[in-house]
Amino acid sequence: MSEKNTCCSHQHHHEKSPVKVDIVTPGLPDLPNLPSSASKFRLKIEQMDCPTEEALIRKALSSLPGVLALEFDLINRVLTVHHEAADMAAIQQRLAGTGMQGIELTGEQTIKEQAANVSARSWLHYWPVALGGLAAIAAELLGWYSGDENSLVIALLALCTILSCGIPTLKKGWIALRHFSLNIHLLMTAAVLGATAIGQWPEAAMVIWLFAIAELIEAASLSRARNIIQGLHSQAPETTLLQQADGSWLSVPTGSVELGKSIQIRPGDRVPLDGIIENGQSSINEAAITGESMPVEKKTGDLVYAGSLNQSGLLQVRVTAVQASTMLARIAQSVQEAQGQRAPTQRFVDRFAAIYTPVVFVIAILLAVLPPLLLQHGWHDSLYRALVLLVIACPCALVISTPVTVVSGLALAARRGIVIKGGVYLEQARHLKTIAFDKTGTLTAGKPQLIETVSLGEKSAEDILTLAASLDAHSSHPLAIALLNACKNPLLTATNIKLFEEGRGRGVSGEMNGLDYHLGNQAMWQALQTMDAPGKQPAALEQELSRLEAAANTVLFLCQGNQLLGLLALADQIREHSRAALAELQDMGIKTVMLTGDNAKTAAAVAAQAGISEFQSQMLPTEKLSAIQKYGEKGLTAMCGDGINDTPALARADIGFAMAAGSDTALETADVAFMQDDLRKLPEMIRISQRTASILTQNISFALLVKFVFFGLALTGHASLWMAVFADAGTSVLVVLNGLRLLNSKK
Repeated sequence: MSEKNTCCSHQHHHEKSPVKVDIVTPGLPDLPNLPSSASKFRLKIEQMDCPTEEALIRKALSSLPGVLALEFDLINRVLTVHHEAADMAAIQQRLAGTGMQGIELTGEQTIKEQAANVSARSWLHYWPVALGGLAAIAAELLGWYSGDENSLVIALLALCTILSCGIPTLKKGWIALRHFSLNIHLLMTAAVLGATAIGQWPEAAMVIWLFAIAELIEAASLSRARNIIQGLHSQAPETTLLQQADGSWLSVPTGSVELGKSIQIRPGDRVPLDGIIENGQSSINEAAITGESMPVEKKTGDLVYAGSLNQSGLLQVRVTAVQASTMLARIAQSVQEAQGQRAPTQRFVDRFAAIYTPVVFVIAILLAVLPPLLLQHGWHDSLYRALVLLVIACPCALVISTPVTVVSGLALAARRGIVIKGGVYLEQARHLKTIAFDKTGTLTAGKPQLIETVSLGEKSAEDILTLAASLDAHSSHPLAIALLNACKNPLLTATNIKLFEEGRGRGVSGEMNGLDYHLGNQAMWQALQTMDAPGKQPAALEQELSRLEAAANTVLFLCQGNQLLGLLALADQIREHSRAALAELQDMGIKTVMLTGDNAKTAAAVAAQAGISEFQSQMLPTEKLSAIQKYGEKGLTAMCGDGINDTPALARADIGFAMAAGSDTALETADVAFMQDDLRKLPEMIRISQRTASILTQNISFALLVKFVFFGLALTGHASLWMAVFADAGTSVLVVLNGLRLLNSKK
């Protein structure tokens, strides 16, 4: 918990940071600027799993009246249309014009059902490809043995291949031509028709067959990436034991269980819904949420999360979140939204592809025309080389590998209890230069205890604690909770409770038994212009303060009017792994600093325990914000807090990290949320960022190398059409599989 407000300053401002969504439709506004009257609907488009289809849809729909913005989720084949009274019939008509069909989705279950239906039909795609493959191989062998590639038998075999597995590609090529879209299907169509025109029937058959195989393999690879997100949802069971009116238990669909109902979780079962234990105790494995496989002991009154594994006892749980609102569902939704955004590398690849393909296409045309006209080369050879270049012009391997790699990185992080809200943060983390940490609840456990109460007047220490706890009776701040836990006496009734904030003085004021009381930090006491306390000289008070603060205590001042009555010293323990996590960050070359609203001596003691050499104390929220801005001038800067009281600094930092421990607020306010209060998640997230960047670099470098090699081979006449297709398709498959390797990464 942030200490920029003391226990007496309890207004927590939960400010949700704006959603950072990349709208890929040119000329349309970003989501944050959409009018309040805007609506949206989602369409499942089975034919949309590549930027090729995205470009067609974008061109077809962006000019429709009422369409405000488009979001493309290629991994899950979902298009979100933001609109104002857009005509659904017109949208479906435009989609049909691109050869695609959209099915409107109303919930997550619909997505699962559609995925199941597609899986059941997928086998239908294999037999035509198998038939076409036999014909293509036969044509190639006959052509090689006979030396006559224009024979009627070879032409018929090639036509058999084209008709059995090439019709979808040719249809898409025709649609692309009608929409003036230079995509892979148009390039392949041109290559196949061109090969038949110059009598290269076996080549035409082999090209269309290899391309069909490549599309099937790519679809299977993308299906695995798609299942990454669905796998997060599937960790919670689909059925739940629900208590009936007569006390019996009945298995019902999890989605039908309402808030407040009692459910039963047997040993060995997974928890279906978030809830509070009403009866029983058990060891719970919360790896689905926190990424930590060590079981946690749970008892009556404790919270359990959907997807967790009940390892021992029988539990009765009162439901606190329906299926769509569980922490597991929120994590899955955050990852799904994050992978729909374009990461920096993906934006670069898209820009490169937009230039690369037209340039190579123009070069292919020039290669087909200029050598015969200017150098007296044969038209056949020139056209053949141009057709090879058309195949090489496809940037699929480059474009498709990036989103698969990014979603794998996001899913890997989610499995380890790290929820990253966008690919941009996944990529930026490895470049961080400075990370600023809040103290309470981040470096420390956030569970302070009252260490000592010092009376400075006539009232006893017990009375001082009672007065202080009474002022804080309705606060949820950790310091207030510590006072309430320590107070054994009945609380007094405090009225006219209000926050005290003047300059650096922060606290709370209230009236008890007709007298005004104030509880807050030292600056509050000074702002009240307290006179010398009876029985204690200022020098003695300073000595008392020094003694308490040197022991890393947070000291609160209790005043009656402007008279100081006593001091309350509270201490928070440093988190078990804070020092090790910070040392690991420092070994990575990242500067670590602490920003706290606590006093200088307490801050110095905590910083020393955590291994931080630079800290700033007694900071107001605005000063924390300014500090983040200053550090940001020297490089990428992150802020790590609790996600509740650090909203301004978290929002200003390049990356905001929140210690969540299952908190809804942290998921809303931070760019990255750690679902377990363990700072070791931070260097782990940076390692995932580094690993993701490494694989992205490998994929881009390999894809470009293959392109340039075959570009040279095509120009010199040493590459065949089927070799180019094989290289292009093989590269696409390899980079996708390489991206999926992230899921098998070890810690």
